[in-house]
Amino acid sequence: MLRPIIEFCTSNMHFGTDELMAKLEQNPDYDVIEYGCLSNCGQCNAEPYAMVNGEIVSADSAELLYEVILNKIKEAEAWDNLDLD
Repeated sequence: MLRPIIEFCTSNMHFGTDELMAKLEQNPDYDVIEYGCLSNCGQCNAEPYAMVNGEIVSADSAELLYEVILNKIKEAEAWDNLDLD
């Protein structure tokens, strides 16, 4: 199974995603990456967001975004664990 890649935009940190990023970095099973820009400026100015395995996820707060990220990771793990035989 591939490790989840969680990407954050530096410009989005004013929503509290910096603390969220630090929390996720504590999990050795996650690859957490910070970029200067993820080229999603409209959303970046409007709400907390991140990218999980290349897919944009967002929420009304950093706390809710944490839950959304964890759910997206669980969803990806469930797909990885499907027996397609």
